[in-house]
Amino acid sequence: MKRQKRVEALEKRPVHLDGFVDEWPEEGLIAMESPSDPKPSVKVVAGKIVEMDGKSEAEFDLIDQFIAKHAVVAKDAEKVMAMDSLKIAKMLVDPNVRREEIIPITTAMTPAKAAEVICQLNFAEMIMATQKMRPRKMPATQAHVTNIRDNPVLLAADAADAALRGFPEQETTTAVARYAPLNAISIMVGSQTGRPGVITQCSVEEAMELNLGMRGFTAYAETISVYGTEQVFTDGDDTPWSKGFLASCYASRGLKMRFTSGSGSEVMMGYAEGKSMLYLETRCIFITKGCGVQGLQNGAVSCIGIPGAVPSGIREVLGENLLCMMLDIECASGNDQAFSHSDIRRAERLLGQFIAGTDYVSSGYSSVPNYDNTFAGSNTDAMDYDDYYAMQRDLKINGGIIPAKEEDLIKVRNKAARALQAVFKALDLPAITDEEVEAATYANTSQDMPERNMVEDMKAAQGVLDRNITGVDVIKGLYEGGFQDIAETVLKLLQQRIAGDFLQTSAIFDKDWNVISAVNNCNDYHGPGTGYHIDDDLWEKIKAVPMAINPSDV
Repeated sequence: MKRQKRVEALEKRPVHLDGFVDEWPEEGLIAMESPSDPKPSVKVVAGKIVEMDGKSEAEFDLIDQFIAKHAVVAKDAEKVMAMDSLKIAKMLVDPNVRREEIIPITTAMTPAKAAEVICQLNFAEMIMATQKMRPRKMPATQAHVTNIRDNPVLLAADAADAALRGFPEQETTTAVARYAPLNAISIMVGSQTGRPGVITQCSVEEAMELNLGMRGFTAYAETISVYGTEQVFTDGDDTPWSKGFLASCYASRGLKMRFTSGSGSEVMMGYAEGKSMLYLETRCIFITKGCGVQGLQNGAVSCIGIPGAVPSGIREVLGENLLCMMLDIECASGNDQAFSHSDIRRAERLLGQFIAGTDYVSSGYSSVPNYDNTFAGSNTDAMDYDDYYAMQRDLKINGGIIPAKEEDLIKVRNKAARALQAVFKALDLPAITDEEVEAATYANTSQDMPERNMVEDMKAAQGVLDRNITGVDVIKGLYEGGFQDIAETVLKLLQQRIAGDFLQTSAIFDKDWNVISAVNNCNDYHGPGTGYHIDDDLWEKIKAVPMAINPSDV
């Protein structure tokens, strides 16, 4: 067939490299309103839910049992379930209805009712509702700090870089699992060099992740996954109860944590039971609430390619973020996993959470080029900084980061690398050379770094565990190495672990170690002139993008 030239040209556009698929409800490839989604219902007898969403108590699977007992406020359930879903949706959007009026309603709904309410909203209405429903008044965002060589010197420098740019939380992981102790130490030292009060985590296997936290190398965790169908849960040798127990292990040791879920995981694992992605995600959010966990990382996360491939999928993702907030828990709203070759679609994916503001607009903005992102790349990375700064400036929005001057970045990257050099020397770990410090100061990616002896580093990482090294040893190494100021910030971080104040919903620290959370910084938006507004000092920083011309210099 003779081709039309414009159509041929369009087919060469980056968006054609993305995956798109027609809906297939039977296998769960449908974002919202599957024909197999249950209809909302509830029956309460003597304060106990004995029927929920079309199932009697005898028919409950383990997720239904858990949600009915622990996640739905039973005393108000029948009254709330009798309310019109459209009316509840209008309350969410109406700026005259305060958040505190809505939470008693949304926490007494069943999963099917919650999904039905979300389905009443278009994308713009979800943005309006999200602006009001996020728990913490001030939005923020979170960084990925990784590299494919697990180079500790570069990790420290990049963590300091990200902290200076304003990320209050940083997450690392490993290319090789055995590196975890060194990576956790490196990002902790680097982040505290960049800005006191940043909290960090190392995303690895759950037992090791808890081990690292107990040693004082990390301050929070979020990769504790929950799922929306029983088969997926049990395939992972888990139940809602086992996840709840794990959550209590973290909290009892002063470690902030949130669960992770996201639409598409059940489809990917082959057990969606014909339900929509939104409905299955409602179950995950209710499980999180029932476990007493203060927050959730959701918004498809690593499965974003699946909702991103079906109609209304990106709308569904914002809807599941909103539902998380409706249950009064912290929301780290995805925008992390790369999913599109199209820059326009990447911006579209980010836009709802960015405009509305969430507790963490991204649960993993890659603060390094995606080449080095061992989480398989992020929707935005270090090469997008100036675009992101411009978006904040254009719209007068706090997206969670601020511009930084090159000379300040060089200074803080160098200090972080030297601080880690001192720690490695004090702990008798493989030496960090002055050449590596210099390279990390100016590096863009791990390609700019000298080779390290990875075998020796892995042995040393195991040695950290075998020798029972803790955060106190890191503090001593910093102090004796001449970095008393960083030693003091790491000590304050461990002291905060004992106090536990930052375990509250949506908690972050400012540079003076003041906790900012949904308790003392609650979202009070109820229309224009209320809620969060950028203060003058922050606005001056956001305006100061590196490419701006000062007219007086022309």
